[in-house]
Amino acid sequence: MANRANDWFRQAQDDLKWAKDTFSAGRWAQVCFISQQVAEKSLKAYALSLEYDQIRSHSITQICKALKINGELEKLGKKLDLYYISSRYPDAFPEGAPFEYFTEEQAEDAVKSAEFIHAFVQEKAALK
Repeated sequence: MANRANDWFRQAQDDLKWAKDTFSAGRWAQVCFISQQVAEKSLKAYALSLEYDQIRSHSITQICKALKINGELEKLGKKLDLYYISSRYPDAFPEGAPFEYFTEEQAEDAVKSAEFIHAFVQEKAALK
């Protein structure tokens, strides 16, 4: 079976563009979720580039543990993990729709975190 690391990385790259476009539209909750996806897909690309079997977890924290990554990258991943459910599902909050809870600052921080993780993977794995 072919190594799909570059496919995962390219999809993460496209998702990063999507996050930025969505940021321009002021859709903060969606930006936070898409940013989580960028980081998840980037790290899955990294895992595949290291010949790991495909990691099935959606948790950036769990992926970092599997790859023995800690420090700043793991810290950013923990923050982004908070957005995987809460940015999409109303039952993550006691009332209201998720989009009502997210701010421009959170979205901006999420994009920056996703960019950092994506750049880390690009540098370490030499993916394009």
